[in-house]
Amino acid sequence: MAKIVLASASPRRQELLRRIGIEDFDIRVPQVEETFPEGLTPPEVVAHISREKADAAAALCAPEEIVITADTMVFLDEARLGKPRDEQDALRMLTALQGRRHTVCTGVTVRQGDRRLTESESTGVYFRPAAQAELLAYIKTGEPMDKAGAYGVQGKGALLVERLDGDFFNVMGLPVMRLGRMLERFGVTLLK
Repeated sequence: MAKIVLASASPRRQELLRRIGIEDFDIRVPQVEETFPEGLTPPEVVAHISREKADAAAALCAPEEIVITADTMVFLDEARLGKPRDEQDALRMLTALQGRRHTVCTGVTVRQGDRRLTESESTGVYFRPAAQAELLAYIKTGEPMDKAGAYGVQGKGALLVERLDGDFFNVMGLPVMRLGRMLERFGVTLLK
């Protein structure tokens, strides 16, 4: 099997690769400005950035290596919620999300040499209504500060999530079922 390279510093993506049986992979993180053209839908935005990351990562890899890149964003009513700038920004985001549905979109690209495949996954996330005191207590854990939308579904942020429509792992930052199917097209079979 060709060497796999994860072009991401995300510990959650590294953990998810290991969970699906990819233990031997390198991490090489390209520097990419995460910009995108106007007028794209949320799935198109994350797909575009994922492709840009894959193209930049290709310069760090041998042609036979299989590169995996991903970009995850949270959207509320088509507005993008990135990582909070500070605790006030986290409170603003969490307040806007509570009691409502939002969408988590991830673009995933698998690239080997000049061959590149990009897909996107969208998951609906429903937050329960929450008191401001609960949101402040969550913010004090520090968990929201490095996460798009100011929460982590795999941690204490799960206490705010009422339900999901779609891929749970997508909300963590990597839609593993979709990635597994994509890797099969590059000769990597994870269920043997």
